[in-house]
Amino acid sequence: MLADRTRRIQPSGIRKIFELVAAMKDPIDFSIGQADFDVPEEVKEAAVRAIREGFNKYTVTQGIPELNERVMAYVRERHGFAPGASLITAGVSGGLLLSYLVLLDPGDEILIPDPYFIMYKVLADLLGATALCYDTHPDFRIRREVLEHLVTARTKAILLNSPANPTGRVFSGAELRMVADFARAHGLWVISDEIYDAFVYEVEYHSVSEFHEKTILLSGFSKTYGMPGWRIGYAVGPPEALEAMKTLQQFTFVCANTPAQKAALYALENDCSDQVKAYRGKRDLVVSMLGDVYDLIPPEGSFYAYPRLPDGIAGADFVKRALQDKVLVVPGTAFSRHDTHFRLSFAARDDVLERGLALLREQGRRGPRRP
Repeated sequence: MLADRTRRIQPSGIRKIFELVAAMKDPIDFSIGQADFDVPEEVKEAAVRAIREGFNKYTVTQGIPELNERVMAYVRERHGFAPGASLITAGVSGGLLLSYLVLLDPGDEILIPDPYFIMYKVLADLLGATALCYDTHPDFRIRREVLEHLVTARTKAILLNSPANPTGRVFSGAELRMVADFARAHGLWVISDEIYDAFVYEVEYHSVSEFHEKTILLSGFSKTYGMPGWRIGYAVGPPEALEAMKTLQQFTFVCANTPAQKAALYALENDCSDQVKAYRGKRDLVVSMLGDVYDLIPPEGSFYAYPRLPDGIAGADFVKRALQDKVLVVPGTAFSRHDTHFRLSFAARDDVLERGLALLREQGRRGPRRP
């Protein structure tokens, strides 16, 4: 008999849709969140050079010193504070698992947003902890009264994701200060998933780690530099937490991808402003083509939009209807307890994006908008 945890966890709804792509001819895939641009050439060459020069063995668990130093410097430049320690991880997913492992015992609680990236809840289930959702509907903002209603003596941490998947929200400095005050008042750690931090449009960007010392900040290279398959990320935060994460990494991931660590040094020197500008244009196209048909809060960051479903249709039925046009989107129930929205990733070529949005626009016109 398999372990009980295998029965508590269901396959990802996002991945189920992703697998449909292999069986479809010319699909319009808005389901998976990975950039449509390729890894910068100099970053590719750095990885190839590392492989050819024999940089293929294990590194020290925490990652090569020069990359950790560069990450620490990047965080200082980006956020204006000096993190206590850093750790190179097997992507942000690896950092999330390690963060949960060092903060949560069975029976403990972590507060996660609703909507949420599906891994946030699943990891808690995996560890025998409980993920309590703080509801951010209808405008995807954080409210202290909601947090206060949920916190108990078993609550150990609160998780933030900004820019957010699936909503595209970027939390304001005022919201993050409020969360920091709340966390201090209750003695909580904060885990901050900031993998989309480069993709911010017009609004001012802050990290909660600027306001709360007991924060584990997670980010990486997958989205910004088009290298999700390289599995390279980082964590920064207080030494006590990072040292514990390093110890657990010794017995789980061992170390992050070795040649990718060398390449990541070059990635951090790469100017990604052109990619961000292009994605701002994609965001604008989504808003202009869908904003008058669906209730849609314009994304402030990331490369996702989270439109409200047309009235009278469930998310699963809407997804099936879109599939008839070979458009792949994800129902909001993959991210939320509410069956009210669907997610689309606008990380696609402009011609594909425009074609898919036109089809979604027509789908939206088939039923009245919600009041």
